[in-house]
Amino acid sequence: MREITGPQYNYCIANLACSILSYYGVQPPNNTLPVADELLAKKYKNVVVLLLDGMGVSSIEKHLSPDGFFRRNLKATYSSTFPPTTVAATTAIDSGLFPNQSGWLGWTGYFPQIDRNIIYFWNIDNDTGEKIENQDVARTFVPYQSIRERIGETGIKPVYLAPFVEPFPNYFLQFTNLIREQCQADGRKYIYAYWDEPDHMMHDNGVEGEEIQKLLRDMEVQTEKLASELTDTLLIVTADHGHISIHNEVLTDYPEICECLVRMPSMEGRALNLFVKDGMKREFEKRFIQCFGNQFILMSKDDVLKKQLLGTGENHPELNRMLGDYLAVGTGDTVIVNTPSDHKGNHAGLTEAEMRIPLIAVSR
Repeated sequence: MREITGPQYNYCIANLACSILSYYGVQPPNNTLPVADELLAKKYKNVVVLLLDGMGVSSIEKHLSPDGFFRRNLKATYSSTFPPTTVAATTAIDSGLFPNQSGWLGWTGYFPQIDRNIIYFWNIDNDTGEKIENQDVARTFVPYQSIRERIGETGIKPVYLAPFVEPFPNYFLQFTNLIREQCQADGRKYIYAYWDEPDHMMHDNGVEGEEIQKLLRDMEVQTEKLASELTDTLLIVTADHGHISIHNEVLTDYPEICECLVRMPSMEGRALNLFVKDGMKREFEKRFIQCFGNQFILMSKDDVLKKQLLGTGENHPELNRMLGDYLAVGTGDTVIVNTPSDHKGNHAGLTEAEMRIPLIAVSR
């Protein structure tokens, strides 16, 4: 059993977003992050948040030197959301909302309005593969206003950079060059720069190995070079979640569990949102614990909400209907997938390696 670490909803990635909102004079939806407030104590031309997907504290401790740029400028270790996964956590940094408030819960969400499991970012039915053509499901039923939009209303220019946003940078060096160009342009700006590594490589390879170490070191070198060329800028480097090496179990290989379910699970393979048939809850609990009790904690919906696992404050109006009867939360190294997967690394569970993220910062 790995070390278990729960989310800290007064010291997490959503609180960083709230600090940025407060810095620009916008009322945040939740408490700010004290260490970020200290970093934002002076006026800058540019504030840059560079989010490196999947670069948890455990990985930089494993692969990078204590004297290197990232660890040398580490201001704090803080918390992802639960689940610690891209959909939930990048929505948190882009809104200041916890997952329970935004309704952006994981890779897939169950949307009761259409009775389907939908991949948030791709607008695809996760069970059938069908592209939803007539509406953007997540934006229709769980919309939110980004902090970029709210900051833009104050007259500050918001900038969003990502590999899937024009001009579609292919390499990290191209990406850091775009950040530099934006910082050098006239006017005050808030720049949110999202990069999809090391997450992609860790999914393919796990968290060990020379390839991962080389990738992280190369990104560290390029980020240090970027920082050295900035002026009147606060550069914050962080992550949305960490990663662990995993093994996959295919749910359909466990027909005794599947026959208890109304539909296939949603959310994440290490945070399974489970709807159980009437009259089968006790039998489901018995079977699930027998199969996966050493790898997952099985929580009822009431427990999830009572313990505020998905966040504090007022729940999204649709949250109760989006959640199933149970949430199976990963505490070992197992991922339960709906279909076979060759991933060697993953996240979204309740381990320290998945939950702890870095707050790295330099000002020029």
